This record gives sequence, structure tokens and C-alpha cells, in this order.
Amino acid sequence: MLRRLAGGDRTIGELAAPLRMSFAGASKHVQALERAGLLRRTVNGRSHVCSLNPAPMAEAMQWLRFYEHFWSGRLDALEAALAAHAPPTASSESQHE
Repeated sequence: MLRRLAGGDRTIGELAAPLRMSFAGASKHVQALERAGLLRRTVNGRSHVCSLNPAPMAEAMQWLRFYEHFWSGRLDALEAALAAHAPPTASSESQHE
């Protein structure tokens, strides 16, 4: 749904159709995304038009990038430590003979 909204505003019916969801099911998803702040809904008569609110996603990506940097360094250090203490493999032993 968010990917479709990135292309422009859509009604709940337009969001539901390609996903083969019922209107009620799509409406529940829209409500969850609305509570998360990821979309805004405006009511025009009987139509509920949804639009993307990218700000919370940008904040989440910033948070993920911080922790990706943190964990990448830690995992690289772990890999180096494991490699330094790894027992020789059969292929490395045959190279020494």
C-alpha cells in the first residue's frame, strides 16, 4: 500500500484492488498505517482518499542507518576475531605441504 501511495493519492478501493483484499480488510490496514503516521486520509463524500506521509519513514530509516553502522563494525570485528582463531582447514593444510 505504501508503495502505491508513493505514486500518488489513492482511494481505499484503489489500494485494495491489486492486492485482492476486501474493502474492509484494506480499511483495517489503512487504519493501522494511519495510526503509525505513515499515511493521511481525507474524506470526500463517500470516498476516503489516502496520501503518503513519508516523514516517519525517513525518521525510521535514519534510526536504522545508525544501528546498521554500529552493528556492521561489531560484526566485522567478530568476523576478524573468529578468522584469527579458526582452526586450519583441509585446503589450507594441503597448501603448506
